[in-house]
Amino acid sequence: MKLPTTLPAWPQLQALAAGPTPHLRELLTDPHRAQRLSLSAAGITLDASRQRTTPAIQQALLALAEQSDLAAQRDAMFRGDAINATEGRPVLHVALRGDPLHAGPWGPTVQSDVHRELARVCDFARDLNAGAVLGFAGDAITDVVNIGIGGSDLGPRMANDALAHLSDPAVPGTRVHYVSNPDAWALWSVLRGLDAKRTLLVVSSKTFTTQETLTNAASAQRWLTDNGCPPQDLSKHLVAITASPAQAARLGYPSERTFLFWDWVGGRYSVWSALGLPLAIAIGPENFRAFLAGAREMDQHFCTAPLAQNLPVQLALAGIWNRNFLQLPTHLIVPYASRLLRFTPFVQQMDMESSGKRTHTDGNPATVDTGPIVWGGLGIDGQHAYFQLIHQGMHTVPVDFIGVQNEDTPLPLAATHHGVVNLNLRAQAQAMACGRSLQDTQAVLEKDGMSTADAAAMAPHRSFEGNIPSNVLWLDRLDPQRLGALIALYEHKVFTQAAIWRINAYDQWGVELGKTMAKAMEQRAV
Repeated sequence: MKLPTTLPAWPQLQALAAGPTPHLRELLTDPHRAQRLSLSAAGITLDASRQRTTPAIQQALLALAEQSDLAAQRDAMFRGDAINATEGRPVLHVALRGDPLHAGPWGPTVQSDVHRELARVCDFARDLNAGAVLGFAGDAITDVVNIGIGGSDLGPRMANDALAHLSDPAVPGTRVHYVSNPDAWALWSVLRGLDAKRTLLVVSSKTFTTQETLTNAASAQRWLTDNGCPPQDLSKHLVAITASPAQAARLGYPSERTFLFWDWVGGRYSVWSALGLPLAIAIGPENFRAFLAGAREMDQHFCTAPLAQNLPVQLALAGIWNRNFLQLPTHLIVPYASRLLRFTPFVQQMDMESSGKRTHTDGNPATVDTGPIVWGGLGIDGQHAYFQLIHQGMHTVPVDFIGVQNEDTPLPLAATHHGVVNLNLRAQAQAMACGRSLQDTQAVLEKDGMSTADAAAMAPHRSFEGNIPSNVLWLDRLDPQRLGALIALYEHKVFTQAAIWRINAYDQWGVELGKTMAKAMEQRAV
């Protein structure tokens, strides 16, 4: 195993980081920089011109990727090799969005299993939306409550919000709700507005042993029976999504409404699987297939584009430069489209659960810093809250700005709204990069009429260091394909960083310890 610190590019990058690097306000005077550091694929454009990199740094980062055997590690994942060594499993979320007409490198068996289950998901979503799924009293189901946590909730809920514009409020259809927290109010706040005769529970759990999910599921079933559902008809209101169908069957979930995924699908990479059923219901099966197709387009780009023109690789290398060589421990993600409200917490789980490791894949302690702290939220809201710390605080925080080029909201002044949003995105990215020097601030204040003495006293409070690195990601539109591609972009970024750091991005033993302790405490209490 090639540890990152033993690769020739690593000390070279350390030396470049220790040496003088021009401020971003100087780097951005290059009229060709933005064009040279912009890449596009699958309807997404990355502008990396505001990263604190020079051509020498960019070449050394590319060398690091090559010396890490990144391409070989990528190919092993797509082949279905057991790269999740601590669990002895392949990692094949990419197969979930594979081309239905051509078997991928994972082979025909996986391909057949995936598309059989995808067809079941799409058929059920279509039947449900057509009013053909009936409750205990013979009424068509109108409301679906997805009960799950972690990857069984974050992915479909995020995508449901992002693609909410695909549902027409003037046309009656199935409404999809999500419950993850076992706090009683979280469940009650959803159920209290529903009609039990018309409500379907979708219980999503890989093992069907997750305490939080089973607590909510049992409570929701009690609500159904308390509101008139005969116990013998309860199965008409139950759907299971699981990799453990026998366990679901023991708990009373009918096999014909149990949808499957496999142990080679990690929860945080599972929105493409049957766990996307609530999303397929919300946006329709055709749009769900378009969502998968967008991710597949990004997969193809990741597998075929040269490293220097590879979007996920370049996103990852900027992250490694900031984390390992500029020693910046956090990473801020700020979408500027309000429909992407939940995108940051979704990526937060994907990145921090994958990259939050302190051992290399050989079991030895990590010799480099690994995953950053990922945080953030909607950019416009952040500007009026924590952006103050980004601009003038004591921490340098790298940023991913995410914007959408086109607006499709049917509001008369939607174009005006959209202009304000994207203007702010561009302005914030530029302000963080360039800042404003003490001298320039004093000159501005004097120009505005302030005396020289007062301007000199005020300038330290109103100057900005700048030099804050950022990426700007533009989606040409926010639709199922572009959202699928955006998610896959971040998935492959996480994989690339893990491949260079030599950590296992696909286990999550840290999640298990608290579960084990909770179960032990519960048993002692009994």
